[in-house]
Amino acid sequence: MKKILVANRGEIALRILKTCKKMNIATVAVYSEVDRNAPHVLFADEAVCIGAAASNDSYLKGEKIIEVAKDLQVEGIHPGYGFLSENASFAQKVIDSGLIFIGPNPESIRVMGSKLASKETVKAYNIPLVPGTEHAITDIQEAKKIAVEIGYPILIKASAGGGGKGMRMVERDSDFENQMQRAVSEAQSAFGDGAVFIEKYIGSPRHIEIQVLADRQGNTVHLFERECSIQRRHQKVVEEAPSSILSPELRAKMGEAAVKVAKSCSYLGAGTVEFLLDENSNFYFLEMNTRLQVEHPVTELITGTDLVALQIKIARGETLAFTQEDLHINGHALELRVYAEDPTQDFLPSTGLLTTYQPPKGKGIRVDDGYVEGMEVPIYYDPLLSKLVVHAENREAAISLMIEAIEQYQIKGIQNTLEFGKFVCQHEAFTSGNFDTHFVKKYFKPEDIQKEKEAEMKLAAQLALKQYLLEKETLKLPII
Repeated sequence: MKKILVANRGEIALRILKTCKKMNIATVAVYSEVDRNAPHVLFADEAVCIGAAASNDSYLKGEKIIEVAKDLQVEGIHPGYGFLSENASFAQKVIDSGLIFIGPNPESIRVMGSKLASKETVKAYNIPLVPGTEHAITDIQEAKKIAVEIGYPILIKASAGGGGKGMRMVERDSDFENQMQRAVSEAQSAFGDGAVFIEKYIGSPRHIEIQVLADRQGNTVHLFERECSIQRRHQKVVEEAPSSILSPELRAKMGEAAVKVAKSCSYLGAGTVEFLLDENSNFYFLEMNTRLQVEHPVTELITGTDLVALQIKIARGETLAFTQEDLHINGHALELRVYAEDPTQDFLPSTGLLTTYQPPKGKGIRVDDGYVEGMEVPIYYDPLLSKLVVHAENREAAISLMIEAIEQYQIKGIQNTLEFGKFVCQHEAFTSGNFDTHFVKKYFKPEDIQKEKEAEMKLAAQLALKQYLLEKETLKLPII
């Protein structure tokens, strides 16, 4: 491939474009009207406006994107993550148009895009599954009976869902009908598919995911795990690699299971297999994400790889240049998703002008972003500003470096999750490694951040007063 179109925006579009440039591959960016002056647009060799601000009028217009690619003699399309990245129909249309889809084959996307179909697929490979239904349910009385058989508490989950949408935890029989109706309604609204299924609720789970790579020659490897248990509204905020609680034996076992999941659907390229790990170190298959993950940088840093470059090489038919035995964990990496959200207001999106935007720099610090100072943060897209990533020789050093990087990071004009990230890194439950997916619910209170801000303001005022008094003394001027 000599020319690639990136069908995305923001930090992931820019991150992919930078790798393409390193590989001497010409690039095309697409953009909505509101993104006209975005960094990814300015960085690409060519850029084409594909519509209005709303996603449905721009970044989700698959046929328009393919049309642009063909007009500009593009050979491959990289979807990034979000938008069309897990749309099997789009992937098929790209292939049918004679272009290369830089991702898995459409059938893998389709199978793994359905939680029920994916569980049915991996079952033959003896992958541990959370106890639950094997088919979609719409009949409330039938579902209620199954819930009793499984045993409360249970989870009602949208089959086509993700990001916590269409998901309801039910603790008692009397709440079931109401929660079932809400889950079906939300699933229908979010995904156009009201199918739900039921599974046993794991009380104190860790969210562990395994990065996999597979080439066209049948080679499949895993690049170890990422710990993704710090979440809000079932969406990740802080990720790290490796996990602080996996033994070498458990890591190998989960890695082997992830490889089997990839092989079960003849996977191609980079993908992520997600597991729940209970308090007794039993792990259960959750789902497979058939795309690059937001948190992929932590894996890159501990393995010394470029996952985007590997995606491109695999897509053009190259064989993986390494085996499982060649891969080793080097140090520890942490990632904080810096969202334009207000943690003191239940993480509500915060839009507006970035009056100050100065990312941190230094050894071991990496910032993947898609904004610059003076830009407007629009309401139309995911509120992710950047990914703040650090890499150090061990977990303790990585946490310390993350706190330092957060303190250096200057953002004004909108609310953001930097202070929340600092709260996490300084909390005993996180530093000790003794946490689960309920960290936010258990430990975080909005007033904690407010108190921290007030303490910092008070300290700053005291330092300013001290400096003022010293200067007055030096100049022998009267104190007023």
